[in-house]
Formats: sequence, C-alpha cells, structure tokens
Amino acid sequence: MIVQLGEAVLAIFIGLSGGIAVGSGMVAFLVVLDIIPRLAQITRSFNKIHAYEAAVVAGSLVFTWADFWDGKLHMFPMGTALVGLLAGCFVGMLAAALTEIINVLPILAKRVGMGAYMILLLMAMIFGKVIGSLFEWLLY
Repeated sequence: MIVQLGEAVLAIFIGLSGGIAVGSGMVAFLVVLDIIPRLAQITRSFNKIHAYEAAVVAGSLVFTWADFWDGKLHMFPMGTALVGLLAGCFVGMLAAALTEIINVLPILAKRVGMGAYMILLLMAMIFGKVIGSLFEWLLY
C-alpha cells in the first residue's frame, strides 16, 4: 500500500514537473520570438493584442485538457482538412517568426552567393515543404 502511494506521488511529481518545464519553455519561446506583438504589427490590430494572448492561453488550456480526455471527435473529411489547415497555419507562422528573428535566409543567401535569387530560394523551400508534407500524408 505504501509502495503504491509512493509510486503515485512520484508519478504526479514527474508529470507536474514535466508539464511546468514544457509550458515554461513554450511561453519563453513565444516571448523571445515576439510572435504575438509581431502578429499584431503585421495585421495592424494592436487593439486586439489581449485577445491574441487570451487565445494562446485558452488554446493551451483546452488542448491540454483534451489530451487527458479520452474522447473522439467524429468529423467529416472537410472538417479534418480545416483542422489540418489551421494547424499548418500555426506551424507556418511559428517557422516564419523564427526565421525572421534570427535572419537565417539573408545570411544563408549571402554566404552561398544567392542574394539575387532570394525569391527563388524562398519558393523552393515552400514548395519543398508542401511536396514533402503531401508525400508523407498521402503515400507514406
């Protein structure tokens, strides 16, 4: 009985510690990249910045809860496509913010000597990502 209680307390401690570490890392990542202020700047909607922040927090809480919930969503095929599109938009915005902050592409283009072909380099990356994703989803 004491051994089971000790194992349960240890599992709770490890779970909470991992959750706090991952959550703190995600928040630090979003803060360092200035994703929310940059999104407000690009869309010219600084008056809605609190709504963006609330959406990030609410999304984190809801989907953390959904991860523990053992439910299934029965969606029609276009519903799943919509969820995939929204997830892709999030990942794309996150990747674009990361790329913009650390200025990877301009440095790469200058070092490789492709400064004049920057648009082609961007298009190659975009099409490569799209084709690779389609290959994985449809064929693999």
